[in-house]
Amino acid sequence: MTCGLLPLAVDAAQSMMGAVPAGAALVATPLAPAAESVWFPPDLALGSLALVIVAGFAAGFVDAVVGGGGLIQLPALLLVPGLGPVQAMATNKLGSICGTITSSITYYRRSHPDLRRAVPMAAVALLGSVGGALVASHLPASVLVPIVLVALVVVLAYTIARPRAGADHAVKLEGAALLAAACALGAVIGFYDGMAGPGTGSFLVFGLVALLGYAFVQASATAKIVNAATNLGALLIFVPQGYVMWGLGLALGAANLVGGYLGARLAITKGSGFVRVAFIVVASALLVKLGWQEWQALVA
Repeated sequence: MTCGLLPLAVDAAQSMMGAVPAGAALVATPLAPAAESVWFPPDLALGSLALVIVAGFAAGFVDAVVGGGGLIQLPALLLVPGLGPVQAMATNKLGSICGTITSSITYYRRSHPDLRRAVPMAAVALLGSVGGALVASHLPASVLVPIVLVALVVVLAYTIARPRAGADHAVKLEGAALLAAACALGAVIGFYDGMAGPGTGSFLVFGLVALLGYAFVQASATAKIVNAATNLGALLIFVPQGYVMWGLGLALGAANLVGGYLGARLAITKGSGFVRVAFIVVASALLVKLGWQEWQALVA
């Protein structure tokens, strides 16, 4: 997720915790330059740091298996006293990239995803995320959330109705056609991620399984490479502006790294059936969270 619609993700996380009413006018919040670069928030307590580290481990683990770790990690950062929303988003990306790189390497060593498709797909996704960020500043959050909810319903219905989908790795295209389809998927997912779209990793896994015929394990392996690229794209925006809390982010990254390694190892060991179940659980949790957020916005 890059900076264009950062407030959407912040709004979602804060609404989930009751910090602000769902749908509050955070979308119009400008991203003012950070006043100074610091390693830790001045009022960071040991308990808050412990919470962030535990959340980072859990997020890295879940994200390595099937995506969706940001649903755990970002709300924990938003609870840290003295950490602004944009700083939380930036620090979240530093932690996340540690996990995605680690899980990418782990997957590559054991399941050998095809880099001839994964690397170009990641490059296109990075560019797509930048484009999404540019468009997002003109798009209200109220437009995006219902689209995501409908997409999640379709994704879950398809996955549940077709239990054999993703069980075996049987790509539906070949050669240049497969590369073009993978890059097109990367562009769409990257664009969505640039608009601060929740559940990007889960949508990417689904796209690789349902549209291209990947097995769930191979889809997760490829998704981690693409996620690492979109995280890098976000940091390319955040770091020059001084939003990253480096000490907190590196502590978060260390926990994310361990979680990502163990999550990837478990997914590889348990196979596509395990990843499919995890995917359904994470996508269902995302559907419930966003559905509740939208309901609160309607009744507010």
